[in-house]
This record gives sequence, structure tokens and C-alpha cells, in this order.
Amino acid sequence: MFYKLDENLQKAIADEGFDEPTQVQSETFVHGLAGKDLFVSAETGSGKTVAYLLPMFERLLSSPQGDVLALVLVPTRELARQVLLQAKVFSRYTSLTVGHIGGGTDIKLQNKLLKELPQILVATPGRLLKVIERGELELGNVESLVLDEADRLLDMGFSEDIISIASHCPGRQQTQLYSATLVNKSLRGFAGKLLSDPKVLFLNKLTDSHDSIKQQIIFADDDAHKFKLIYWLLQNETYRRCLIFCNSKDHANQLCGRILYEKFTAGILHGDRDQKQRNSVMHKLRRGELKILVATDIAARGLDIEGMDLIINFDMPRKGETYIHRIGRTGRGELPGTAISLISTIEFNLMSSIERFLKQSFERRRISSLIGNYNGPKKLKASGKAAGTTKKKKMKKIKLKAAAVKKRSRVKKSKKS
Repeated sequence: MFYKLDENLQKAIADEGFDEPTQVQSETFVHGLAGKDLFVSAETGSGKTVAYLLPMFERLLSSPQGDVLALVLVPTRELARQVLLQAKVFSRYTSLTVGHIGGGTDIKLQNKLLKELPQILVATPGRLLKVIERGELELGNVESLVLDEADRLLDMGFSEDIISIASHCPGRQQTQLYSATLVNKSLRGFAGKLLSDPKVLFLNKLTDSHDSIKQQIIFADDDAHKFKLIYWLLQNETYRRCLIFCNSKDHANQLCGRILYEKFTAGILHGDRDQKQRNSVMHKLRRGELKILVATDIAARGLDIEGMDLIINFDMPRKGETYIHRIGRTGRGELPGTAISLISTIEFNLMSSIERFLKQSFERRRISSLIGNYNGPKKLKASGKAAGTTKKKKMKKIKLKAAAVKKRSRVKKSKKS
């Protein structure tokens, strides 16, 4: 049973089939209801959105309409829409009003929202700051400020925008930061500028083993080999929905084109897709019209899609944190998932570094019909990375080879003379 909340909130909770609060909800509810500042580390899919929304709603139920009283800042349009949807679901039996300002918002809807201000506003920082700077929105009565996916907000360069937005909320009584990790030093410094004597809760470690996710690697010779492995996995793995990550838009476009050519139903999501295209892809994915989504890391945060039980890294991410956020799209709650990374020779050391960062070893997997020439390094260093010649030895070999070529050239010239 959730804490003693308003009966209209309890009714919405019951409708959604929530019997018991998750860990992050249990640990934060009392502090949230009391108006305490919070700095929380909670894994993706742990129920953190509900953890900050329900106490916020309880505190605002008796507040007057006509002003923005709570502001939730998120890094991406997709996450903004998901938070907005959840907020509407849990507030539907109350008089609370909820709205959204973000990239891709229809200008007519935005103007209507600015005339009829909601009590709870979900926004992306860039678009919101433009609205504030044009003098179209006042936030002086905001009581509660929430930063969801705070580490991602910093990664995307929003720190100055957020500080500026916070300065327009001088009357706020509570500020909350939710993040998948608190290990980022810049995040801690950033939190120090916004939070006052916060309750800090480490509810998960970034290096948790993610027991619900089977993590595997498959060695690949090159991109052409990876394409073949992708086709095999899409044909032979059991999954309801699959998310394939690439490090670049070009790779994503190439891969999605090849997948469509092979008659799979697939969509694509990256920074060059406009809001209409993004909405269309997400709508089709949720309705089951698409089974496969190819994406860059713009989709690594905020996507919460039921049945996303297979993640494939076409390109290995460059950081351990990014890897965690990618695989966090599956294995949500207690549901199982599979994450498979395709590793070429130039990615082995990167993969090894991520293993070391996570303090675990990925399962090595081979597909008998597609075994290539590269099957991992022959020798490993103590660190787990591939053992190879040092730069000095490489340079020495190059110089010796050049000297030998020069010597042969001199011999040929002398014979001719």
C-alpha cells in the first residue's frame, strides 16, 4: 500500500494496478512529502517518475490554479512526453493540470498553454529558456523543481540553461535531482549549486550486475560481417521488440536501410529526425506495427517501451555509463532481457574497459554459421586488454623496414651502374 495520499490519487494508483511501492518510491516518499531536497541515484525502470510525481501532487492539491507551481526538467522530447503521460494518468481524478513545453511542440498548443498555465509543467531546458527569455512565462511561484535524468542533462550541455531557469524560480521550496549514477564529479558540483542540505540516496550502483539482463558479445571482422550477424539475430532470437544502437547517424541510416531491404519492419531515431517523424516511429513501435528500432544514443535515455527485450550494440559505446543506459532499455523491473554487443578488433579494448568498469565479464557467444577470422586477441594484458606491440616497437619496425627498402634500392642502382 502506498503512503496515505489523497483518495483521488489512490484511485488512480489502484487503476494502474500498483499494489506496493518500489524501492525508490519507498525510500523517497517521506522526504518528498516533507518537502526535503533530494539527490537520488536510481536505475532506469525503477519507478522514479512516480516517486517524485505522487508526493508532488499531494503537496499541490490544495494550491490555487493559474500559476506554474511545479517544474520537471528532462533531457529529451521523448522523455518529456512519457513523464507528461504518466502525470496525466495519476492526476486524472484530481483538479491538477499538467502541460508540456519542448522541442517539436506545436506553436498553437504552446501559446494556448501559456495563456492557461498548468500547475505542473514538464519541459526540456532549451525550449523553456527561450520562452522565459521572450517574457512569455513567469516561474516566480514555482514551489518544486525536479531534474529527471540529471546526469544526461549535464552530458547534453544544459547546465547553464538549468541554472538560469532555476534563478527564475526564486520561491522554490524543494529541488530534486534524479540520476542513474552519482559518480559524475561535475554532477555533484552542479547539485551543490541547486540543492540545500539534500537527502542523498544511493539506491543502486552503476556497476550493479543487472541480473535480469543476459549480456553477451559476438566477435565480428568488420561492418559487413556485423550486418550478417544482425540479420541472423533478427531472424533467430526470440523477442517482442528489438533496439539496435549505433554510434553515428550514418551507421544508423545504413543499417536501417539494409534491415528494411531484408523485409523487416523497422524504424529509425536520431538527431536529424524531426518531431513528426519521431512521433510516428514511436507510435508505430508502441502499437506493434514495428518490431525493430535503430537508434543513436538520443534514444538511450527516456525510452520506456513495453516488450523491449532485445538490445543489440552494432557499435560498442565509448563509455561505460552509456553502455548501462543502453541496456537499461530492457530487463526493466523483474522482466528478463538480452543485450548483445558486436565487437570488432578495434573495439575489443573498449569493450574490455567497460567490463572492468562494471566489474563483470560478458558472455562470449559464437554463431557457428557466421564465425569470422577475428575471434578475439591471442594475448591479453593483465588489465584484460589486447596485448600488442608498443608504439616504440612499432616505430622501430617501420624504421627498419624503411632502411631495408632504401638499402635494396641502393644495391639495384649500383648493379645498373
